Amino acid sequence: MTVILSGFADEISPDLDDQLAVLAAESIFHLELRSVWSTNVADLDDGQLARVRQRLDRSGVRVSAIGSPIGKIDIDAPIEPELERLRRVADIADQLATTLIRVFSFFIPEGHDAALYRARVIDRMRALAELAAERGLILAHENEKKIYGDQPDRCADIIESVGSPALRATFDAANFVQCGVRPHSDAYELLRPYLVYVQVKDAVMATGDVVPAGRGDGQVGQTLAALRDSGFQGYLSLEPHLAMAGRFGGFSGPELFRVACRALKDLLADLSVPWQ
Repeated sequence: MTVILSGFADEISPDLDDQLAVLAAESIFHLELRSVWSTNVADLDDGQLARVRQRLDRSGVRVSAIGSPIGKIDIDAPIEPELERLRRVADIADQLATTLIRVFSFFIPEGHDAALYRARVIDRMRALAELAAERGLILAHENEKKIYGDQPDRCADIIESVGSPALRATFDAANFVQCGVRPHSDAYELLRPYLVYVQVKDAVMATGDVVPAGRGDGQVGQTLAALRDSGFQGYLSLEPHLAMAGRFGGFSGPELFRVACRALKDLLADLSVPWQ
């Protein structure tokens, strides 16, 4: 197993040059594009996108995935604008030479039984997957808290029910912890057949506080060991959230991003897992 390190570089700084400088210092040559210049990736215009491509080409950094906000809307919101937004994100993915797009499975009203929304969620996820399949892309569903797919069984059910190779899973240990789930014990085996991507952050079960990988209850080391033993070949994408975490993103700053890098690299070294 050799993994490729990446990260949500907007957690370093809104400025792309600052992001690339820290990545270079950490010998990381991929990034997951979520926002730049305080603009969400889905809202970048053609001029901004051209500037991103120019700077990435100059620095030798490639895009591991598009950290899109697709599906991070209320289940009762209209779906057509979201499909149109995915079309724009697909164009951006094509231009940045990645086939992976992170997506979500819609926020469920507070206090409502998620099961009541299952059919509607699956219909919507199927529509997203059909669009992605037409474009030769893969949607990586993230287990974000308070969306329909914030529990392991519902994550697996979405993917199995949609039944498309264009819809797979990304694994976020901290999000599971914040939902009362033991990530490795309760989720890993269920989702491993669908995993194409891993987002790296950890959290403390008692408080929900986000911490560097290996310092919380996210069982990150156990999951990395299992990925190693199963021959996983893919990206580990740092999403530290060490200074601020919110519903639509997080921030760490340069120094805390480096703390997160070191924690992950130490875990990989302990497990004898090479990275690039």
